[in-house]
Amino acid sequence: MDLRIQENCENIDWNIIRDYLKLVGMGYHKPELHQKAFLNSFSVVFIFDHERLIGFGRAISDGAYQAAIYDVVVIPEYQKQGIGRLITERILQRISNCNIMLYANLGREEFYAKLGFRLMKTAMAKYLRPEIMKEKGFIQ
Repeated sequence: MDLRIQENCENIDWNIIRDYLKLVGMGYHKPELHQKAFLNSFSVVFIFDHERLIGFGRAISDGAYQAAIYDVVVIPEYQKQGIGRLITERILQRISNCNIMLYANLGREEFYAKLGFRLMKTAMAKYLRPEIMKEKGFIQ
């Protein structure tokens, strides 16, 4: 592997972002919506093997004391090789002074627990399509 880390949105193919989110079972939208989300994020990380995008993630933050991590993705053939940890740690460096919430797929709790995250007891959410999120197990 010849990894390259990019922490800006230059020359990103937003169709690939959508396709990778779909591939790993996460929520996905039109490419231009992902572009807007990443461009408006406080921190972005894209990981390439040579020129191939293999993973990414982002955080939103006020830059002072609150942040949230979203869309951490590593394509299946590169999973369990430390790429997800690398993405998350690079994001955490930019928001180290903040309380951090993490939005992840069900079943990834153990991975994030190893990075110091803990399950919350008081978090609540208001989704655009709550019936789908209930069916997926995200809300009661």
